[in-house]
Amino acid sequence: MKEIELKMKGKINRLTNKTFKFDERIREGWFSAVYFLKTKEIIKASVPDNYVTMQFFQKDEAVLCGTDEAIALIHTFADHPEELEIHSLKDGDKINPFETVLTITGPYQHFGFLEGLIDGVLARRTSVATNVYHVVKAARTSGKQKPIIFMGDRDDHYTQQAGDGYAAYIGGSTAQATHAMNEWWGKEGMGTMPHALIQMFKGDIVAATRAYKDSFPNDDLLALVDYNNDVITDSLKVARAFKEDLKGVRLDTSRTIVDKYFFRNPHLMGTFDPRGVNPELIFALRRALDDEGFQHVKIVASGGFTEDRIRAFEKLKVPVDMYGVGGSLLKINIGFTGDNVLLNGKPEAKEGRRYRPNKRLEKVEYIEETE
Repeated sequence: MKEIELKMKGKINRLTNKTFKFDERIREGWFSAVYFLKTKEIIKASVPDNYVTMQFFQKDEAVLCGTDEAIALIHTFADHPEELEIHSLKDGDKINPFETVLTITGPYQHFGFLEGLIDGVLARRTSVATNVYHVVKAARTSGKQKPIIFMGDRDDHYTQQAGDGYAAYIGGSTAQATHAMNEWWGKEGMGTMPHALIQMFKGDIVAATRAYKDSFPNDDLLALVDYNNDVITDSLKVARAFKEDLKGVRLDTSRTIVDKYFFRNPHLMGTFDPRGVNPELIFALRRALDDEGFQHVKIVASGGFTEDRIRAFEKLKVPVDMYGVGGSLLKINIGFTGDNVLLNGKPEAKEGRRYRPNKRLEKVEYIEETE
């Protein structure tokens, strides 16, 4: 497959088909709705000289993502892509309900069978980017932005990681959990230890952390401290053992259990939900660390965090320094629609739809590199 560059106003600033590693079966229509394939054949036989303008939109306030991928898809698999005229917004643009984000003009039979794929690409990428944007916004208080780690590797099929990670990056995520999630934007995955590592050391958090440090001495040392369901005790153990070398601790307590700290302090119970990673536990942890001189140790919270939950933590000024968020960012709640709105340059569309020109759209030139 030849690499195709996507060029806007003389400046190359879009990802290419080389980035996306498309499935060649797209060319055969394997992923297209059958009625699109049948329509392609009918138009080729009956009205091959017609040309259409297809426009794409959605119905929410959103952060657009997937345009590079959609355009690369068209330029790779459409028939005679050099004859198509494409105008598009860019990944990361803020978009309004019903705003046109992409138009394609040319013979329908050359590109129409890709309509559903383009809708799907834009829907998934924009949904993830928008979800992350709202979570990042929720974690911004008093002019300070708390980092968001995208930890969605276990919440969807692994083949989605690269695209989801890129969309999370567009939405404002600081770091991603796997290398695949970083592939499209040129970074590497980050992470420290899972519960499995601590299990191998029979719950000895200090031994597990020392083994990690010995194996990865150049990493920032971040200890996972909820394995024994005694977050404060274990945080202090690793802080005392590693002192300035310990950069942070991460809490990932299951939302079905109560940390042992509250059983040692039963007078605290009864006024809040003590399960999982809760504000009172983090306040107590911050006090315990500070009281022993470990003010430099950051607190990372993960485990079932959503935009609303982060917003609630921030409203209470809970001393979390970084959030790890996964499944809530992968909800597909934005759908795109592709409509044919012009026929041979004149308005022609199904009732209720019309051509919506958008001055923000920029023309995308087709450039094919020779090998």
